[in-house]
Amino acid sequence: MALSTRYKITDIIGKEEGLGAENLRGSGMIAGESSLAYNEIITISLVTCRAIGIGAYLVRLGQRTIQVENSHLILTGAGALNKVLGREVYTSNNQLGGIQIMHNNGVTHSTVCDDFEGVFTVLHWLSYMPKSVYSSVPLLNSKDPIDRVIEFVPTKAPYDPRWMLAGRPHPTQKGQWLSGFFDYGSFSEIMQPWAQTVVVGRARLGGIPVGVVAVETRTVELSIPADPANLDSEAKIIQQAGQVWFPDSAFKTYQAIKDFNREGLPLMVFANWRGFSGGMKDMYDQVLKFGAYIVDGLRECSQPVMVYIPPQAELRGGSWVVIDPTINPRHMEMYADRESRGSVLEPEGTVEIKFRRKDLVKTMRRVDPVYIHLAERLGTPELSAAERKELESKLKEREEFLLPIYHQVAVQFADLHDTPGRMQEKGVINDILDWKTSRTFFYWRLRRLLLEDLVKKKIHNANPELTDGQIQAMLRRWFVEVEGTVKAYVWDNNKDLVEWLEKQLTEEDGVRSVIEENIKYISRDYVLKQIRSLVQANPEVAMDSIVHMTQHISPTQRAEVVRILSTMDSPST
Repeated sequence: MALSTRYKITDIIGKEEGLGAENLRGSGMIAGESSLAYNEIITISLVTCRAIGIGAYLVRLGQRTIQVENSHLILTGAGALNKVLGREVYTSNNQLGGIQIMHNNGVTHSTVCDDFEGVFTVLHWLSYMPKSVYSSVPLLNSKDPIDRVIEFVPTKAPYDPRWMLAGRPHPTQKGQWLSGFFDYGSFSEIMQPWAQTVVVGRARLGGIPVGVVAVETRTVELSIPADPANLDSEAKIIQQAGQVWFPDSAFKTYQAIKDFNREGLPLMVFANWRGFSGGMKDMYDQVLKFGAYIVDGLRECSQPVMVYIPPQAELRGGSWVVIDPTINPRHMEMYADRESRGSVLEPEGTVEIKFRRKDLVKTMRRVDPVYIHLAERLGTPELSAAERKELESKLKEREEFLLPIYHQVAVQFADLHDTPGRMQEKGVINDILDWKTSRTFFYWRLRRLLLEDLVKKKIHNANPELTDGQIQAMLRRWFVEVEGTVKAYVWDNNKDLVEWLEKQLTEEDGVRSVIEENIKYISRDYVLKQIRSLVQANPEVAMDSIVHMTQHISPTQRAEVVRILSTMDSPST
C-alpha cells in the first residue's frame, strides 16, 4: 500500500489583522498610555453607557470618573458570568458595575442623571484646574468677600463637616445663611458615598481653587452588599466612628491628595483625627498600608499644603505623624485654632498611664491638709487598735472623696500640655489662628506661597543647583535691597508681600523688575560656570569652542576678543 503525506494544522494565523492576542497587546499599550497620561495631564472619564474589560480599566486608570446613573463599569458581562458559574446568578450588568457598586467603592467620583449633566460636571471640574501643566491655578474674582468672618462655628458635639466648609442655612432664622470657610457655593464634593469618615472635594478660597480634605465627626454606616454568587453571604452594616481613619478612609485620603497634586491644586487639610482604627479586622484590611500611602502622597506634593486643626478638633498619635509638615517641609505648613488640641494621647489616656491612683494618693498626701493630718496621726506609735482602725477608715473615706476631684484636676493638667500655645512654643506648628478670621489669613498666605513658587521655579530654571533655602534667602535679600532695611519687617506680612511680588512680576513700561534682572544674572553666571567646567574637563575642545563661538558674535565683539587674546601674551599682562 502506497504511503501518503498528510499535513497537520498547528497554527492559524488568519488573513485579517486583529483576531486574537494582538488585540490584547494593543489594549496593553492603551493602558500604559492612559496611566502615563494621568501623571502628565488632566484625565477625566465620563461613562455614558457601558465600559467593559479593558474599557473599564482605562476608566480607572484615568482616575477621575463620572458615571451616568443607568451606565455600568464591568469586567465581564452578567451572561458570561452566569455560564461560568453554571446557574443564573446575576440578572443585569448593573448588579455588577452600576452606580450602587462603583460610586460606593470610590471608583466613580460623581454620578449624574444624564449625558448633559455629565458634560456639565466635566466642565465644572475643569474650572478648578490650570489650563496647562506649566500654568498657575485660575484665580477668579470672588463675589464672597475675602475678609468676611466665618459665621458657622464648629462645636464639640458631632456635626456635618460640610457646614464648616460650605456653610449652612441658619437653624433658627428662616432665609438666613451661616457662611462657611470657602466661597459661597464653591465646594464640590467627590467620592461622597465611599469611606464616609473622610470628606474630600474641591472648593475656592477667595477665588483660589483648592483641594479639600475634612473629617466626619459623626458615626457613619458602612454597607457591604451580599454576593449573589455565594449563597452563604449576607449583607452587612458596620458602624464606623467619626474622627478615626479606617482602611477605606485612609485610602480615600491618599487618593484625593494624589489627584489634587496632579491637578496642580493647593491642598487644605482640616485635621480632626484621634488616630487610626487598629482592631484586628482593620489591621487585616491593611490600615497600616493605606496610612503609609498618605505619607507617600504628601511627600510627593509639589503644591502648597495647609494643615489646619479647626476649633474643638484634635490631632493625636499616628494621625498627626502621617500629616506632619516635616514629611514635606518645602510645601507643607501646619496651623492650629486656639480651641484645638494635639498630642500623643487624649488627656484621659495620659492620666491613665502617667497619673494613676497611687500617684493621685501621693499628691493628696502632699497637698491636702486633712489627709496630711490623718496620715500624721496614723503614724503615731501609741495608737490603740480601735483608734488606728478608725483613722484608717477616715483616711480611706477622705481618699475616696478626693479621688474624683483629683482625677479631674489631673485630666485638666494633662489637657494643658496639649494646647496650641505649647505646640507653638515647641515649634511643631507655624502659628495659632482664630477661626472667624482664618479665611482671610489663609487666602493671603496661599496667594503668597503661589507667587513665591512661581518666582522660585524661574530661579530654579535659571540655576538648577540652587537649593530651596538658598532661593528663599535670595528673595528676602532682594526684598530688603528694594524696600530698604526699615521695611524689612514687611517680609512677614503676607498681604504686603503679595502686592510686592505681583508688582515685581509685572513689567512696567518695558523696564525689568529687580527679580527679573537678578534672574537674568543668575542664569548668565550659571551658563558661564557650565562652560568653564566643560572646557576645563575637556581641554582638547577649547580651540574648537572658541572658533564656534566667534561665528555667533558680531564683528565688533570679534575684534574685542582678538584684542583680549593679544594682550594676554604681552609681558605686562
